[in-house]
Formats: sequence, C-alpha cells, structure tokens
Amino acid sequence: MDWEAIGVSIRLALATTAILLVIAVPLAAWLAFTRRRWAVVVEAIVALPLVLPPTVLGYYVLVALGTGSPFGRWWQETTGTTLAFSFTGLLVASVLYSMPFAVQPLLAAFAGVDRRLLEASAVLGRRRLHALFRVVLPLSRAGLASAAVLTFAHTVGEFGVVLMVGGNIPGETRTVSVAVYDAVQAFDYETAGRTSLVLLAFSLVVLTATYAIQRHGAGLLVRR
Repeated sequence: MDWEAIGVSIRLALATTAILLVIAVPLAAWLAFTRRRWAVVVEAIVALPLVLPPTVLGYYVLVALGTGSPFGRWWQETTGTTLAFSFTGLLVASVLYSMPFAVQPLLAAFAGVDRRLLEASAVLGRRRLHALFRVVLPLSRAGLASAAVLTFAHTVGEFGVVLMVGGNIPGETRTVSVAVYDAVQAFDYETAGRTSLVLLAFSLVVLTATYAIQRHGAGLLVRR
C-alpha cells in the first residue's frame, strides 16, 4: 500500500473541497435564483467536466498553466516555480474538474427552498447575502453535506486530469489512482488489488453516506 500517495490524495481532496465550497455556494445561489437567460450557459460550462474526457480537460489546463501561456509565465516570474507538474497546479485542475460535483447538489437544494421565505426576508429589509446565510443555507444542509462528500470522493478518485497536469512525482503529485496504475504497469497485481479494494470500499461508503444524507434531507422537508 502506497501510503504516501494516499496522503497526497487526501491532502488534495481536502484542499479542493474547501476551495470549491467557498466558490460553489455563491455560484449555485446565483444560478438558482437569477432570472437572466444566459445563466443556462454558465450552468452548462460548470457541468462541462461531466461530459468532457478528463484528458481533454487536462490538456487545456496544462496549456493554460504552462510557461507558454501568459498566466504560466507570470506565475513563474513571480514565484520562481511552475504550475504544471506541481501540487498547486494539480489543485487548480482538481477544482475545475470537481466543480459540478460541488455546484449541482447545492443548486438542487437551493432551488427547493420556498421562494416565499426569501420574499419575506426581502420585505423585512434583509440583504440577499443575509438571506443566503440565514435562510437558504440552513434549509440546504443536506445539499451542502452532499456537495462536500461528493467533491472529496471525486477528487480522491481522479486519474486522467491528475496524470495530465500533475504527472507522477512521488510525494508531490503522485495520487492513489496513479499508484494503482503504476502497480498494474509493473505487474504488481497484489498491490494494485489491495489499493483498488480500499478505493472500492471508500466509494461504497461515500455513496451510502450521500444517499443517507439526501434521504434525511428529504424526510425533513416532508415533515415540515
């Protein structure tokens, strides 16, 4: 078992989940409550990683972060390091790739909030930000929990984008999915089998927890 790779995956998943929750909450709230027609374009862009091959997304992210791009050159001149094939670059790619897994559960939860509650909050003179944190989020706890769990689990299981953008640097960008791939390439099926079994059990636990959270949230809405 490659514990170093598991540690990198957990660190990446925790950082990705924390960043995405900060981004996804206001983005999902805007998508749920806006009346702008072009919001469907934003929603489609957010959901793009669901249908786009990971290698394609990884390629574009690699080009955008590389020293051949203005942003990549600026980063190298400013920090003295490159984003491509680094943990920071891997984190950027993971945030983009896991975006729909954070936004969509929140969007569904926010869309289910009774609009009359928001109208009452507006009548009382409360600002939209106040309504989001005091009305919408408390009623969307199940969606928030589902978004966090799914984002974390999806990041742990990433492979294509991870390999394209981060490469295979031990202790830096070598994640558990890449470790399984390396074990198979080396015909070490015993190690690959053990690690895959751990990932399988982890995925089953995550899905069970997600469905339990959703059922619990639905039960609370029915009782209300």
